[in-house]
Formats: sequence, C-alpha cells, structure tokens
Amino acid sequence: MTSRTDSDVTLIGLGLMGTALAGALLGAGHRTTVWNRTAAKAEELVTQGALLADSVGSAVNASPVVVTCVSDYASLQQVLTPVADRLGGRVLVNLASGDSEQAREMARWTEDRGATYLDGAIMAVPPTIGTAAAVILLSGPETTFTMHQSIFDALGTTAYLGEDHGLSALYDVAGLSMMWGVLNAWLQGVALLSTAGVDAASYTPFAAQLAQETVGWLAGYADQVDRGTYPSDDATLNTHAGGMTHLIEESERLGVNAELPRLFKALVDRAIAAGQGGRSYPVLIEQFAQPHATSR
Repeated sequence: MTSRTDSDVTLIGLGLMGTALAGALLGAGHRTTVWNRTAAKAEELVTQGALLADSVGSAVNASPVVVTCVSDYASLQQVLTPVADRLGGRVLVNLASGDSEQAREMARWTEDRGATYLDGAIMAVPPTIGTAAAVILLSGPETTFTMHQSIFDALGTTAYLGEDHGLSALYDVAGLSMMWGVLNAWLQGVALLSTAGVDAASYTPFAAQLAQETVGWLAGYADQVDRGTYPSDDATLNTHAGGMTHLIEESERLGVNAELPRLFKALVDRAIAAGQGGRSYPVLIEQFAQPHATSR
C-alpha cells in the first residue's frame, strides 16, 4: 500500500494532554492530522484546522512523523499493532508514561517494523504546552531529533538526552523523585510549624529560600559523586545524624508524623555503620545505589 503524506505530523490520543499537544502544533503552523478512539474529542481541533483521520491506519499514513500520547505502553501496543505494517519509513514519537525498559522494548519493536523511534516524557501540565514552561524530554537517534526539532519545539522547551531510548523515562522518574522529595519535606515543615499556630503561607517564603540555597549545593555535590570522593568540607554525616535525631524527637514530641525523618536517619545510620560517618552527605549515594537487604 502506498502511503500518503498529507500533513507534517499525526497526533494519536486526544486526552487532555494530547489535545494540548495537537493545539500547540496547529498554533505553530504545522499541518496536523489527529485520531482518537472517540472522534468527538477532535471536534474543537478540527475547527482550528486539524485534519481528522477516520482510522488509526489513515492517521499513520497521513504523516512522516507520528506522535502518540496514550495512557501507557500497553495501550500504545494495542493501538499500533493492527497497523504495524504501515509504520515503515516513519518516525514514531511516544509520549506515554512508562519505565526505561518499556521504552527500549518499544524502540526494538518499532525498529523491527522499519520505523525510527524517539521516546519522550512530558514534564508539564496541559495548560503550559506550547510555552517555554513545558519541558519535553526526548531520547533516541540524535539525527532524527534534529531533523524534526521544529515539531518538538512547538510543544515547549525540548531537551535531547541521548541515544539511549530509556533515558527519557529515567529522567522522568528521577525528576518525580526530586519533586516529591521537596514537597514532602515542605509538608513536614508545615506540620511542625502548625503546632505553633504558623500557617503554611507564612512558612513558605522561608522554605523556598532554603530550598534554593540547597539547590546551590548540588553542582559541588555532583562533582563529589562523580569523582567518588567525599571530603567533609561543610558537615560530616555524623553532624547530619545529630540534626536528624533532633528533627525526629521534635516531631514526636509535637505529635507530628516522623516517618520521613526516620527514613533519612535510617540511611545515614547505615552509612555511619559502614564507616562513612566522617565523610560528606553525598556519600549516601552508596546507600541509594543498592537495594536495602529487606526490600529484595
């Protein structure tokens, strides 16, 4: 079957995020074909100039670049398997969530069918898509990324991470770890101060300032991790352990949940037991880089 190329890009999956992606592509002037199981979700996009495909096969045929935004990799396989023979010569860009091994497996599946694959992750909420605030992570062949970068740049601030298809998924979960770490630490502080009648709004400027100062340490700490040397230039783990004990005791005295600081202290205690008490905080990478015996 001869494939037609009627548009610059096809967007498959029109949930909140997929609809935002399609709108951004149209806004940037890209001829855009869309498809969704429920065709009614495309009505507003059609009024903006989108071309509505009557089937997923027609959607794939319509463009050299096919962007998918469905719920997960299993859904993606379900959608594409019946039309896998139409993927040859195209670029498949998957923006579904999943893990790094799923991304690498999807790359193998796609390449076996003669297509090129980029895996991506969206670090944004739908209203920010198409603005600089939306960060789009992409990994896979660099030449493919470069060739179609104008499409990706229409979606937000794109970051190419490397040839390994699994990197976007890994960066995604690493970013989520950072996000939840900050949010949970902030909530711990909110709970503590609430016992003295301090509201969250009053505490937050102080918390934000401290978070920004802590971020300033990361570059130096990253150098220590990459070199594998941990000089105690600022504070030792033993010093940190004392502060964590204080945080735990204060939380328990005030009736505030102490599970989070107890987790911090458990990691530090294991490092100290391994003879690392006189080294700097980043030496804890040795605890994070291996599973705890009780979780195996």
